[in-house]
Amino acid sequence: MCDLFRSMGLTHIIELMADGFSENDVNDTSLFDRTPPHDDAAEMATLGGMLMSKDAIGEVSQMIEVSDFYEPKHQTIYEAIINKFAASEPADAVTVANALNDSGELDKVGGIDYLHSLIASVPTAANATYYAEIVHQRALLRRVIVSGTKIAQLGYNAEGSQAQDVINMAQAEVYEMSTGRVHQDYASVQSAVSDALEQIDSIQKGELQPGVPTGFREIDDVTKGLQPGQMIVVAGRPAMGKSTLGVDFARSAAIHNHDTTIIFSLEMSKVELAQRIISAETSIPLAALRNPDDIDPNRWNTLNNFYSKLNDAPLFIDDSPNMSLMEIRAKCRRLKQTNDLKLVVIDYLQLMTSGKRVESRQQEVSDFSRALKLLAKELEVPVVALSQLNRGPEMRNDKKPQLSDLRESGSIEQDADVVFLVHAPTSTTKRIAQARPTSSWRSTAMVLPTRSA
Repeated sequence: MCDLFRSMGLTHIIELMADGFSENDVNDTSLFDRTPPHDDAAEMATLGGMLMSKDAIGEVSQMIEVSDFYEPKHQTIYEAIINKFAASEPADAVTVANALNDSGELDKVGGIDYLHSLIASVPTAANATYYAEIVHQRALLRRVIVSGTKIAQLGYNAEGSQAQDVINMAQAEVYEMSTGRVHQDYASVQSAVSDALEQIDSIQKGELQPGVPTGFREIDDVTKGLQPGQMIVVAGRPAMGKSTLGVDFARSAAIHNHDTTIIFSLEMSKVELAQRIISAETSIPLAALRNPDDIDPNRWNTLNNFYSKLNDAPLFIDDSPNMSLMEIRAKCRRLKQTNDLKLVVIDYLQLMTSGKRVESRQQEVSDFSRALKLLAKELEVPVVALSQLNRGPEMRNDKKPQLSDLRESGSIEQDADVVFLVHAPTSTTKRIAQARPTSSWRSTAMVLPTRSA
């Protein structure tokens, strides 16, 4: 989140937050006017259940993390249990006591007698998850208090001209707190490689979707789908089909794969977008949809069947005029919380507005580009941003676009993980094969991975 704040030029506020707060502040009593919310009995019962049952360890570890415990000694014991469990070793009072003794922490937590008292505090391990939920809820309440303190500090220390930026920072703080996310520390390369290998194994076993399917076989073969955390740019000259390609991505995700998707349309109305979706899904020409006289009974039957199919599709459209970046962020965060958002499509980048004075349009578009990349990382969803190209392709004999043709900002190329350059097919270009014959897209796209290759 600090990357986002730096992109807004709010360095002094970042320094204040960095100096004043950290994840450990959730349990720092100096930040609270009274004793912070916690439940010692629930913490003891949770640990006692874990010491009694390996199954309880597996279940509880999916619900809470070490910082959810208020008592430092309980944090230490929890870490020791989890470490033994992760190593596929027994985690009972004796083995955990030995591990704590080896690390010099046994006396700090009260010795082996305290570990036995944890077991005695709970009659059965079956209720460990019940107590763990209490521990988690108390931790959330402490985070609410800390987040409120951070937001108050932002308000007191920001200048009047930064009010909108502070609102966005406050929203980001609340989102992070409400989703249970914590600021990540550095990780060892061994841990990162282990995560990467587990992901590969899960994809091979079919337990994990490689990415959001685009609906185009050759694109998915190259990209393995649109990946969470990526910013994908679809760029082209006017009338080359970039909006249609963006809509096709959204159709594939929401209608054919039931992945929650939102399209922010700054150019077309929601009715125009709906007509394009209907045409692509039903093969009824767009011109016919705009002329009611061309809709005969057979076509009405086709439309009604499509509408019934569409009822379960988690596809949302927002065509609000003059939409600001802050509005887009807020709406995406809300959809992530309520509907598990999987894909964001923005049509198009150059029509976005910051709602404030800027030094240059180029700098403003650069800020948009960077902020969308950070949004993709924050929400862990792919963000597809449509973008205009300058007149560079028209000056070339083959009319093929290049990355340098991205309009108004070179930072778009830097921020994007994948760029699709869309242009009209010629005798020297090969059109990408389509996964469905109903696709309305009729141009050629060159897929240019900027970092993933």
